[in-house]
Amino acid sequence: MNNVIIIEAYFQGETVEDRLEETIALCKASEANVVATLTQAIKTVTPSTYIGNGKVLEVKALVEETGADIVLFDGELSPSQTNNISDIVGVVVITRTNLLLDIFARRAKSSEGKILVELAQLEYIYPRLKGSGDALSRLGGGIGTRGPGETKLETDRRHIKTRILSLKRKLKEIEKRRDEQNKHRAKNNLFTVALVGYTNTGKSTLLNRICSSTVLEKDQLFATLDPTVKVRNLFGESVAFTDTVGFIKDLPPELLKAFKSTLDVVNKADLILIVSAADGDHLKQTEITESILDELKATDKRIKVLNKCDLLKDNDDIFIADNVMISAKEGKGVENLLKIVYKTLFNKNAPE
Repeated sequence: MNNVIIIEAYFQGETVEDRLEETIALCKASEANVVATLTQAIKTVTPSTYIGNGKVLEVKALVEETGADIVLFDGELSPSQTNNISDIVGVVVITRTNLLLDIFARRAKSSEGKILVELAQLEYIYPRLKGSGDALSRLGGGIGTRGPGETKLETDRRHIKTRILSLKRKLKEIEKRRDEQNKHRAKNNLFTVALVGYTNTGKSTLLNRICSSTVLEKDQLFATLDPTVKVRNLFGESVAFTDTVGFIKDLPPELLKAFKSTLDVVNKADLILIVSAADGDHLKQTEITESILDELKATDKRIKVLNKCDLLKDNDDIFIADNVMISAKEGKGVENLLKIVYKTLFNKNAPE
């Protein structure tokens, strides 16, 4: 297990607590042990190290004190900034994108998911290569380096570019098969409903509740990565429900770009259920989800679902008029949600 120090740099006026809490949870999902955190409010970015040499020396002291073997910068660094900080602190330095790519590599189970993760990693690494491998050698081992593997990474730019082109060809073949499946569903007038939302809001639990399925449920960020499609009889009509990869604040462009093919199911959906969690900042979760949906140009037919209402205390006043309140875990409110789904899809009330 890696021992990690988190550097949380933020501009004055920004709040840092929620983001830091989320980053610690991401480290946990990557099976890393957070031994220290260090926050730094900055007015201007220092070109060489982003946070300034004085703060980097503080990190170096923390590394020596805690025995940390990785420093995680919760944001993005240029290749030179990464190298400069690493030279000073004496251990591997990774970014939030490296961490997310590692988690996605751990979670991918299907052949498509593995291809997508490797493609995202290589496209992230490729422009950061300085030469014959010097930049790659700095990546070291542990979190942030999982996926393509060291044997694939210890190659030159030409080989990596060839691998990227090969992965893209494989994805096109998968996309053709998915298009055929979509055409088959359209031919059979099968409505599709996509469950979309922030990571760890209970989408898989809701899918299992709706379709009596056994998709992995875990109280962990990005517990499931690959999309799952289940068909159920909804008041006499067959409807396909699809669970999708969870979103997160500041989702790296490489990941969003790579997973757009997987998220194509969102674009093709007749209805989207935006699932947020009552025990978190559900307003922010919904805002982030909707901004990504807008970027994907997904349908405006959306129903906001507030899940995990069983975790609310009696004195919590969280009712929001445009949300359907449910507890997927206990089944409360799910029947009402399905009636709303039916009415939205078929433009009539569900039969009693």
